[in-house]
Amino acid sequence: MAIIILAAFILVPLAEIAVFIEIGQEIGALWTIAVCLATAVAGSWLLRIQGLATLARVRQQMDRGVPPTRELFDGALLILAGAMLLVPGFVTDAAGFLLYLPPVRGFLFGRVTARSSVAFHMAMEQEQRRRGPAGEGKGPIIDGEYEDLDADQDKSGPDDKTRRLPE
Repeated sequence: MAIIILAAFILVPLAEIAVFIEIGQEIGALWTIAVCLATAVAGSWLLRIQGLATLARVRQQMDRGVPPTRELFDGALLILAGAMLLVPGFVTDAAGFLLYLPPVRGFLFGRVTARSSVAFHMAMEQEQRRRGPAGEGKGPIIDGEYEDLDADQDKSGPDDKTRRLPE
């Protein structure tokens, strides 16, 4: 995972520089800067609209008593999309605009939930193997009944009919 993050911090800026150079040569430097500013404004506007809609869906789910997991995931991706559109560059702008599309967010939600479900079940199986069959690591559970002999005794001592087990 660390290698992927390191590669992203190296490759993304290099890709941004390359795309800036290509687009700047085609449309000129001022138009390139204008397009970058326009994508930042459009991204902020989209974040506001879709963010408020997502917040409304979160409230609806909570009012129904349903955990708003999908809506919270969408909200996190919308924040990421807005941040990507504020960063100058065409590669991050393209990725940010893709995150504004509901089918893309749905695909990512499916991938994340499938992976987290598998990881959760694997962790539960490992924990169950570690604890053993009883679940607590203290041996089997034996169900039974008992009689409190101290409660039945009077002050003179135990009856002849009751025997105490040695302690």
